[in-house]
Amino acid sequence: MEVATNEFRKGLRVIYKGEPYMIVEFQHVKPGKGQAFVKTRLKNLKTGNVLDVNFRSGDKLELAETEEREMEFLYKEGDTYCFMDSNTYEQVYIPKEVLGDKAYYLKENMSVRVLWFQGEPVDIELPKFVELKVVETEPGFKGDTVSGASKPAKLETGLTINVPLFINEGDVIKVDTRTGEYVERVY
Repeated sequence: MEVATNEFRKGLRVIYKGEPYMIVEFQHVKPGKGQAFVKTRLKNLKTGNVLDVNFRSGDKLELAETEEREMEFLYKEGDTYCFMDSNTYEQVYIPKEVLGDKAYYLKENMSVRVLWFQGEPVDIELPKFVELKVVETEPGFKGDTVSGASKPAKLETGLTINVPLFINEGDVIKVDTRTGEYVERVY
């Protein structure tokens, strides 16, 4: 099935030059003279690379036939991550290259949506926030109340982020998976 430029929308998955892409941004442009075109930013679903591509008005792209499955992260083995399909209980191993930095937000028994293209997992969709334990950081001191001051903290998954000065080892914090930033201390 094909989709024309006037049907483009954010999140639409298409085939461009034989590869699956997702439309991240698009803008219809009507210059003073010349033909109208659509500026797009496409993200490769396999590699994560982002391209800026212009399409002439009326161009068509093939829709990428993708499937999303609810899966549970079970465990990590070396550079491979094991997920279980929540419906069929089938186990699938996904290499770290596919997950990229998203692997740093995975905790055992976490539910995620796995995106499949042509029978292969190509991406995962994490929950917007995850709770992770701080395993290494400098101790906080009484009087560390300077607003906006922060320090690095290593979390249980290996991720290092900046946290406020009052956070200590053993604290559990909420992290935004879209930005990788500290949100709040949970306990």
